Formats: sequence, C-alpha cells, structure tokens
Amino acid sequence: MKTTFVSTQAIQNAMRLTIQRAQADIVQAQTEAVTGRHADIGLELGATTTRNISLNRDVERMKTIIDSNALVTHRISASQNALTQMSEDAQLVLDALIGVSGTDDQGRLDIAHETVRNAFDGFTSAANISANGEYLFSGINTDIKPLSAYDDPAGSAAKASFDTAFLTYFGFAQSDPATSGITPAQMDDFLTNTVEPLILGAGWDLDWSNADSTNMSSRINRNEVVDSSTSINSDGSKNMAMASVIVMEMLSVSLSSDTRQQLVERAIDYSGSAITGINFQRAQLGVSEQRIAQSNESLSAQIDLVSLHIGELENVDVYETSTRLNTLLAQVQTSYTLTSRIQQLSLTNYL
Repeated sequence: MKTTFVSTQAIQNAMRLTIQRAQADIVQAQTEAVTGRHADIGLELGATTTRNISLNRDVERMKTIIDSNALVTHRISASQNALTQMSEDAQLVLDALIGVSGTDDQGRLDIAHETVRNAFDGFTSAANISANGEYLFSGINTDIKPLSAYDDPAGSAAKASFDTAFLTYFGFAQSDPATSGITPAQMDDFLTNTVEPLILGAGWDLDWSNADSTNMSSRINRNEVVDSSTSINSDGSKNMAMASVIVMEMLSVSLSSDTRQQLVERAIDYSGSAITGINFQRAQLGVSEQRIAQSNESLSAQIDLVSLHIGELENVDVYETSTRLNTLLAQVQTSYTLTSRIQQLSLTNYL
C-alpha cells in the first residue's frame, strides 16, 4: 500500500490559483454586465472580427457625415436669412419707386431717394454676412468680402465708374442743371448701353464683386453632393444694384417729368428682376436643405440597421452574464472560506 504526501501549503496554493482565475473571470463578467458587450471582442469573434471592425467603421463614417451636414445646414440657414433680408430690401426699393411713379414732388422724391439708399445699405450688409469665419456669398472665395460698398466714404470704384460714364455720355455731371435737358430716349439709351455694362455686365467683376461665381458644394451622402452656398454674382444682386444706383444718382436731379418717369419705370423693372432672382436663389438653397434632411433620415436608418447587426455580434446576454457573475462571486467566497479553514490545519492544534 502506498500513500502520497500532500501538504497544507500545496492545498493553499491550489486554492490561491483558483481564486485568481475566478477574480479574472469576475472582472470580465463585470465589464460585460456593465457595457452589454463582450469584454474581448477579438477573442470572442475570432475570424468575424474583421467584419465587425468594418461595420463599426461604416457607422462612424455615417455619423461623421451627419455631423458635417449639421454645419452645412447652419451655413445654408444663415444664407437663407440673409437672402430674406436682401429680398425685403429689394421690395422696399420697388415700393418706394411705385410710390413716386408719375410724380414731380421733390419732397416725395427725396424720401424715395433716402429709402432706396438705406435699403441698398442693408442689402450690402446682408450680402457681406459671414458664418464660422466664412463669407456666405463669396462662392468658393470664402475668405474675401464679396460686395464692395457703393457709398464707401473712402470712395468706391463703382461710383467712380458711374460718374465717369455719366460725364462722358452727357458732357456734364449729375449735379449740373443741364440734366433738365436729358430726353427719355437719351435716358433709355444711357441706361441700356452705358450703365448696364457697368453693373450687369463686365463692370460687375471689376468694380463691385470680389466673389467667385462657383458655389460651395458639400457631400451630404456617399454618392450625393449639393450646393451649400450661393454667390453675390447672381442676376438678382446685379439688378438690385442697378435699380439702386440709378435711383440714388438720378432720381432727385433736375430731370423732366417724362425723363424721370422713364428712369422710374426702368428702375421698377430692375427691382422686380432683383426680387425674382433673389427668391430663385432662396429656392435653390431650399432644395439643398430638403436633400440634406432626406439624406440625414437615410443615414440614420442605415446606422440603426448596421448597429443592430453589430449588436448581434458584440452584445452579450446581460441576464446570463449577471447569473455567471453571481456564481463566480459565490465560488470566490467559498474559496476564501476553505482557504481560511485549511490555514487552521496544524498538528500543534492536537498536541
């Protein structure tokens, strides 16, 4: 008969190892119970880990696009607010001109002149608005103020060009009493062939605008890009400038009734075109806003779907994990109790 020597120290060491392994399992189970995910995704999923990483990357990419869309929406919203103000300023000009159509009353003419000047100042301020350090109506030249002020105290190229054009065409300045001799035909020809090229034509880029005609574009989905800004180089802005300038420069001078009426009628036409053009820009940005909202809805739905699949790969049964955690805690407590009793085993206790 043979007996094997077993010491209390060997039993204690075995129990210690058991406790250490149980404690490691407890830490893992606690992590899984709190997060609801496997503590070690790679160990648990094995070869499927690559797919899990790819799905998580897709979710993060779509969330990034949604965050980017929020910035784009803010820029478009600010542009819409500015365009609303610009449209209202153009409407003020139109209303003022309709109010003085057919009149020679100097008081009413002076009021209309001042109304148009204030409206165009407001229009210019709205056109030069910026958001997040970017000018909204500069096209892709977002770091440059788009529209030069016509009434700049230091002088403006646009006003200098108009004054030179008027003097060259008529042979006298706007303040000269000789303006009373300007005929309706001369006024019409002057506006069409001299002033329009200065404002509606090539002169716009030379004297007025520092903007680029290319609008900012933003990717709002994997395969979708929209215009996220507009430019001051639009027909609406040019017509607003045209209407305002000819009124500010010539409405209150000594024109004949017929010539002034010709001027007012042309200015009314320009104002109407300005309102139509600005509202068209608003509509274009509105389409972009709608497409962004639809894109965000689509991305959110995709995120929910992919996240559901990720959950099937990563998530654990919380109830099962909690049960396993309680079992491990009970085992550790039992091991502590046994270890304590083993440590009390000694021959000296029986001597």
